[in-house]
Amino acid sequence: MELKNRHIIIFSQMQFDGRLESTNYIMAKHLAKDNYVYYVDRPFTWKDYIKFKDTPEYKIRKPHFFSADNSFIQTDIPNLKIIISPPVPSINMLPEGPLYRLAVKFNEGIVASRLKKVIKKLNIRDYIYINSYNYTYPNFHRLIKPILTVYHCVDPLVEAYQTRHGLISEDIVVKDVDLVICTSKELRNNKLKLNSNSHFIPNAANISHSQKALDPDLPVAEILSGIKNPLIGYFGNIERRIDYALLTEVMAQNPEKNFVFIGPVDIDYVDNPAFKAPNVFVKGAVTYEQMPAVLKGFDVAIIPFKKDEVSSSIFPLKLFEYLGSGRPVVSTDFNPDLQEFTGDTVHYCATASEFTLAINESLNDTPQLQQKRLAVAAENTWEHRIIEIEALLALNLEKKA
Repeated sequence: MELKNRHIIIFSQMQFDGRLESTNYIMAKHLAKDNYVYYVDRPFTWKDYIKFKDTPEYKIRKPHFFSADNSFIQTDIPNLKIIISPPVPSINMLPEGPLYRLAVKFNEGIVASRLKKVIKKLNIRDYIYINSYNYTYPNFHRLIKPILTVYHCVDPLVEAYQTRHGLISEDIVVKDVDLVICTSKELRNNKLKLNSNSHFIPNAANISHSQKALDPDLPVAEILSGIKNPLIGYFGNIERRIDYALLTEVMAQNPEKNFVFIGPVDIDYVDNPAFKAPNVFVKGAVTYEQMPAVLKGFDVAIIPFKKDEVSSSIFPLKLFEYLGSGRPVVSTDFNPDLQEFTGDTVHYCATASEFTLAINESLNDTPQLQQKRLAVAAENTWEHRIIEIEALLALNLEKKA
């Protein structure tokens, strides 16, 4: 079932120009190939407005903050526009209760007022609304009256700033929308308790981008300069999901190998003892465009996530990005569903010793093993996933009609 020439409003928790490419914005770009997509950027708070005044992120939004006539950014994709709302008050510090919920309504009203003006100006009709993990605006869809409401759940809520109000807010939106799409089976199973129309569609990857790592003429990223091989690499956010205790053991077991971490570092993990080892390099974030050049420098790519009560809900985007670059992949066994999609192309490990053994095996890579990984990646592209998402949206539109 096809979905074409539809108007789709996506209100995301992720800003369109974040340091790492997000599932939310990737989905928007792919949906815009056959539909008209309006990506409501996560609003700046007044605190953000002051704090980030000298940043590129602020400057690109500045002309649009307070202009209803100039409230969106036209992207390079003809059917994709970024809608910028005025700044909103910071409210997360408020205690849960009537005052906080009143503040939520106030912020929802500010963004909805801006969006309604865009809807009127562009004559947007019969639109689908997707709340893409923006649980902080749980009743927003009631203010804009779409023909289909969707919640896109891409991760469990685990950080303190998320759970403070997010658990209640997410339950509100999940119960009230027509359709819930989840990126892991565990998330889907949890949401089914609140909404019987909950479905599992896993993350995928932009394989055409990560495959640039296979280009013999592409130079290895400058950020890896001077780090000797064998180089064991991680690309992504450096935060609570990582099993630092396991990493410490693995790095101690492999003093002759170098471990490099590329990505933004959460402030709580900047001084983590695991990064003090002499064979560890934490290099900070690079742009998404540099990802292939970074992956090309890895001898083995790793996903050292800890196995805990929420990790089975995580379906990491980097899994297929790694495979699409042709790199051997070693991961902890944090989510039992992953092997269903990767077969025997990824090493899943329960202990530090298993992790070390898998790294050593991966260093003896062959062209045949690489081709198997590339074949798995080719089956898990965003082109495949968007077909599934569009079919689900079209089916639910038909049911409502």
